Amino acid sequence: MVIRVATVAFEGIEARAVDVQVQIIPGAVHFAVVGLPDKAVAESRERVRGALIASGLALPAKRITVNLAPADLPKEGSHYDLPIALGVMAAIGAIPADALAGYCVLGELALDGAITAVNGVLPAAIGAAARGLGLICPGPCGPEAAWAGGDLDVLAPRSLIQLANHFKGSQVMARPEPAIAAPAGSLPDLADIKGQEGAKRALEIAASGGHNLLFNGPPGAGKSMLAARLPSILPPLSPRELLDISMIQSVAGELREGALSNRRPFRQPHHSASMAALVGGGLGAKPGEASLAHGGVLFLDELPEFTPQVLDSLRQPMETGEVMIARANHRVVYPARFQLVAAMNPCRCGQALEPGYACRRGPNARCAAQYGARISGPLLDRIDLRIEVPAVSAADLILPPPAEGSREAAARVAAARAAQGQRFAAHGLPASTTNATCPAALIEQVASPDAEGAALIRTAADSLRLSARGFHRTLRVARTLADLDGEPRVRRVHLAEALSYRGRSEPVAA
Repeated sequence: MVIRVATVAFEGIEARAVDVQVQIIPGAVHFAVVGLPDKAVAESRERVRGALIASGLALPAKRITVNLAPADLPKEGSHYDLPIALGVMAAIGAIPADALAGYCVLGELALDGAITAVNGVLPAAIGAAARGLGLICPGPCGPEAAWAGGDLDVLAPRSLIQLANHFKGSQVMARPEPAIAAPAGSLPDLADIKGQEGAKRALEIAASGGHNLLFNGPPGAGKSMLAARLPSILPPLSPRELLDISMIQSVAGELREGALSNRRPFRQPHHSASMAALVGGGLGAKPGEASLAHGGVLFLDELPEFTPQVLDSLRQPMETGEVMIARANHRVVYPARFQLVAAMNPCRCGQALEPGYACRRGPNARCAAQYGARISGPLLDRIDLRIEVPAVSAADLILPPPAEGSREAAARVAAARAAQGQRFAAHGLPASTTNATCPAALIEQVASPDAEGAALIRTAADSLRLSARGFHRTLRVARTLADLDGEPRVRRVHLAEALSYRGRSEPVAA
């Protein structure tokens, strides 16, 4: 007799159905797991053996074969422990054989029989609901699974004994409740920054349209402070965005105690990060910082200090909003619709833009050009707003705090986003679509300038040597400026300001 238990394998944030087949027959004593298991799955034999012994059961002195079907799909992770153990328990009569028929099962076992947390419970729960199954998951992950829907039958035991007692009817488990993580504190406020009105304006524009942003200025000018305050003026997450972000965090093991966070991600990798750390990959093709920043902000401080090849790996995700990690036998796709905010010094000395400063490496322009050459032109072409952030003077620092903070800026951002949502909904696009992410053909339609504006951008496209991408990105920023002003039509003043944030596309000659 073969006992079947449903579980999943993860490809990106997708949960693919896997059938765990357990067969116990007379023969030489052996415990085999087949079906392309990785090292963690192969080691589940010892964890299952120890957990069953700790629960008062023993493996029979027979041949035990566990097949993970489909056999050509790679199986990775420790979440196969629980379905294998339950299949063995059903095969030896410790639990009713039909008790597992309506459930998808995942969980890791400790040697004392406890069921410990695993990654990917949320996408597994959503996949189980789509297949008309309930879910059995570790107790710490129960609040996470409960988000998949109120009608999903969720069992979240903390041990094998508790689950066996539930099936016998001697201990009934209650359905877990969904949980939201408590905020770690209030978000940094724009009112903390004195001066830098131009940079604050650029930050508000970036938040309103979802545009990529680059701060260029000397050390201590407040570039990192400005970037850290962008989440405080972004609109709150929609339910769909919350679910998408949480699924990525679940697969990456970023959820604590199964509680979802209702804040937009803010990821700040160090400039020593590898390509796999930034875009994903490595063992198990895990999501990288670009995917973990989905729906939020990816902040790259000291941009030229990143390896050029690592930076260029962001070019495709910035265009498509997803990362594809290819392997010899499969490929994984992760969402990566992030908002890039970068900061850099004008040169390695950091003072090239200061009046009267003479760089020891040679002329200021050459020092700045050599340092900026570490950033490729195609990557810069994908950044809509490039802002010079001057050093803050002592006169600015002794002023009282500014009258406006994040609350006032967030209100203007919300109004601009609402206008975009209505506009793009009329064209059948999702409500989360922004000026920065709408199709190029549509932006030409909705950002069509007046006659004066058309003449300006025609001239500027030649003088600034704008690429086709740069032309469209200028229109996107101009459309956002019009939304902030409540204007239905893009005018010359909006295009002029948008062009001022772009600058020349080619690097300065050394």
